[in-house]
Amino acid sequence: MSFQSWAEYEAKPVIGSAPIARSLLAHARRSMPFSAYRKGYGGKPTVKSIEKLTKAIIIVAAALIGHGPALAGTFVYVSNAEDGDIGVYSVQADGSLKAGERTKAAKVVMPMAVSPDKRFLYAAARSKPYSVFVYSIDRNTGSLKPLSTSPLAESFPYISLDRTGRYLFGASYSANLISVNAVKPDGSVVPEPLQVIPVGRNAHSIRIDSSNKFVFVPTLGSDEVFQFTFDAKKGRLASNTPAVFLMKPGQGPRHFVTSNDNKFVYLLTELTGTVTTFSLDSKTGLLTEVSSVSGLPPDSKLVPGAPRGPAVPGGPPPRNTDNDIWAADLHLTPNGKYLYVTERTGSTLTTFSVDGASGKLTYLASTITEKQPRGFAIDPKGRFLVVSGEKSDTISAYKIDDASGGLTLIGKYPSGKDANWVEIVSFD
Repeated sequence: MSFQSWAEYEAKPVIGSAPIARSLLAHARRSMPFSAYRKGYGGKPTVKSIEKLTKAIIIVAAALIGHGPALAGTFVYVSNAEDGDIGVYSVQADGSLKAGERTKAAKVVMPMAVSPDKRFLYAAARSKPYSVFVYSIDRNTGSLKPLSTSPLAESFPYISLDRTGRYLFGASYSANLISVNAVKPDGSVVPEPLQVIPVGRNAHSIRIDSSNKFVFVPTLGSDEVFQFTFDAKKGRLASNTPAVFLMKPGQGPRHFVTSNDNKFVYLLTELTGTVTTFSLDSKTGLLTEVSSVSGLPPDSKLVPGAPRGPAVPGGPPPRNTDNDIWAADLHLTPNGKYLYVTERTGSTLTTFSVDGASGKLTYLASTITEKQPRGFAIDPKGRFLVVSGEKSDTISAYKIDDASGGLTLIGKYPSGKDANWVEIVSFD
């Protein structure tokens, strides 16, 4: 049996052709006109000749997969505050990283967020003029293409998007406020905010729950967690009742994550290094404290810290912070089995196991990692973790043991100066 076109071949069953063979052959024929293929086989391409080509393609593809990125389309982005750019890395088969080109942003570029559809990366600069940079993400290479730059209401150490990607939230530590900006279909951020809302001292993060109905804002300096309801049609926040969950004095609530089932919120305190589990009422959106556990190694000699800020001219000299607890970030594995926390003074990465039914955390281990680790991220399949260090010239990639949550160092890779935020995007 011979064929007159690629379309005719693909319309007929070919004995022995696996689905992957057809897919690979489809890619190959894009660069090989059927007429050229006919010429190579005397004008009569047959089942046998096409099968021969298909097998050759599979052999070559297998060889490439063995030596190239098996995690096709998995990319790591790291903001380098002092250099004012974003590092781009591709994840290889073994979880190692391959550095790509850096993308320009602005000095003190820090927090980042990825749109729910993974089309856009948002990065906020904390230097004047305060701005958010929007990039399109290339699904094949991971490269970033600048799309737009929009002003922000203030210096934001944290930005995030709602579950639709239509609204950008920001929290300002220095200005004690939060904001909401609309996002256009092309990914750009509308310059004029929909809302700017005063909150407690030192707002440090802002995130929405999985239902896209409730937003929480920890304020480090006033030991509060502000509770909001969110109208996704209008893009507006309103205070819940009660409006605030008041924590114990001196804890310094900082970052938090929500469990995949939306039943629990895990909140990290910067000044005491504890992780508090809250139950989340799905109807009211209110938090109830369940339990709390220390994120420090058992042998740690660190002591509770205090809120930090710029030195005041003419004021007292800065206090010594060499022995202060200075917790930074936390993330859950996608399967919800493990939670990880970074602490900057001791440069540690701590692992907890998670009881999915009660939300209780159990300390497992602490790992010395990059110096002053501010941010890290876990890949969407929960296989690898990448951590940055504000005082390091490298970032580290770890393999996550699914049975134990243990971390095995894969490698260290060059980063920019003051690397502080990590995002991982996978198209696999």
